[in-house]
Amino acid sequence: MQLESVVSDLDKQALAHVASTEDNPCWSTHTERIKPLYSRPSDIRSPYERDYTRILHCLAYRRLKHKTQVFYNIDNDHICTRMKHVQHVESVSCTIAKFLGLNTDLTRAIAMGHDLGHAPFGHQGENELTLLRKENDLDKFWHERNSLRVIDKLELLENSSREFDNLCLTYAARDGIISHCGEVDQNGIKPRCEAIDLDMFNSPGEYQPYTWEGCVVKISDKIAYLGRDIEDAIRLHFIGFPQLKKLAQISNKYGESTINTTVIIHNFIKSICDNSSIDNGIRLSDKYNEMLGEIKRFNYKYIYKNEKFIVYNAYVNSLIRAVYNALISSYNGADTFAELAKLAKVYPVLTADFSDFLCKYVEPGLLGKKAISYKRYRNDKIYGTLASKQIYAQAIIDYISGMTDRYAIEIYNELLKF
Repeated sequence: MQLESVVSDLDKQALAHVASTEDNPCWSTHTERIKPLYSRPSDIRSPYERDYTRILHCLAYRRLKHKTQVFYNIDNDHICTRMKHVQHVESVSCTIAKFLGLNTDLTRAIAMGHDLGHAPFGHQGENELTLLRKENDLDKFWHERNSLRVIDKLELLENSSREFDNLCLTYAARDGIISHCGEVDQNGIKPRCEAIDLDMFNSPGEYQPYTWEGCVVKISDKIAYLGRDIEDAIRLHFIGFPQLKKLAQISNKYGESTINTTVIIHNFIKSICDNSSIDNGIRLSDKYNEMLGEIKRFNYKYIYKNEKFIVYNAYVNSLIRAVYNALISSYNGADTFAELAKLAKVYPVLTADFSDFLCKYVEPGLLGKKAISYKRYRNDKIYGTLASKQIYAQAIIDYISGMTDRYAIEIYNELLKF
C-alpha cells in the first residue's frame, strides 16, 4: 500500500477525540500562556498558529541554518544543518498527526521550536558548555531545557507598539519542546496525565509530553535524523565500503533493498500510522522498532563516535573555552559594563555584541545613559543586577549557546589577533 493512499484514508483518524482542540477538556490548560499575548481584532489564527509564526519570525530560528546538525560543513548546501533537520521533523510529524486526526498546528509549532536551544557545533558544543556550567556550580547543559529557556526568557519579538517582549508561547507548545528528547529508546509513547511546572524537568526525557501531538514530535525527531545522517556520512566519505556492507545486511534482514532517508521515513511513518492508538500509544511495529534500534546503533558506532571527530572536537572545545574566558574576566558586579568597555579596545566585535545582548536582560539601573536605548525592551530581566559571578557566567553561556557556527568562528578569529 502506498503512503499517499494511507494518509488519504480520513476514516482512520484514531486519535481525533484526544487532539488538542477546543473540544478537549484540557484546552484551557493547553493554550495557557505565561503572560497574556497582545491580540489583534482581525487575527484569524489559532493559538498554535500564533506559536508557529512567532517561532518562525524569531532570530533563534533563523540562526539554525548556520548551526551544525552532525557534520560541520555549513557551506555545503547538501549537508543537513539544524534548520533542515527541524524541517524534516516538521514534515514527518505533521504527516503522522494529520493521519491520526491530531492538531497539526500544535504539532508544527512543537517541531519548529524543538531545537532552538542547540549550541553551535552540535553536541560537541553542548558538551563543552556542560563543562563550563559545572565549573560554575550549575548543572548539565541539555538542549531540550535550553530550548525552553530560549522561548521563555531569551528570544524577543517586537509587537505592534514597537516594544520587545518574550515569545509567550502556549503551555502545550512549550511542553512539547522540552519533552521531545529523541535519544531515549521508547516505543508506545503516551502523554502524561497532568500538567506540571516545566521547571520540574531535571533531565532529558524525564517526563512524557502532556499532549498526543508532543508524543508524535518526540518519535518523529528520531525518524528524521537517522537516515539523513547516514546520507551525509556517505556524501562526505565519512564511512566506506565495510560500513555500507553492514548497512546492506541490515536492509536485507528487514526485507529492504536499501536504507536511506526516503525508505526510513516512508516505512516508519506508515508503521506509526498503522500501529498507534489510545491503548498502544504512538508506536512502531515490533519489526520496525527493532530496525530503528539497529540503525541507531550503527550510527553511533560508525558516525557519531567516529575517530574522525577527534580534531573537530578539540577545536570546538578550544573555541568555546576561549570565548568564555575572554568574557568572564570582565566580571565586576555592577561595574561589569565598565570592564567590558576596557575589553572593547582589544576585542571590539565580541565586546560590542555581548554588551548589547547583556543590556536587554539586566535591570535598567546598570545601564546609565544607555538605558534610554533599551527602554522598549519589556522582557524579563533574567540577569538582574549581575549580583554574582554565577549569574554572569549563565549570561555568557546563554550568549554562546545562541551563536551560529559561522559567528563563533568569526569571534574566535578575533581572539587570535594581536
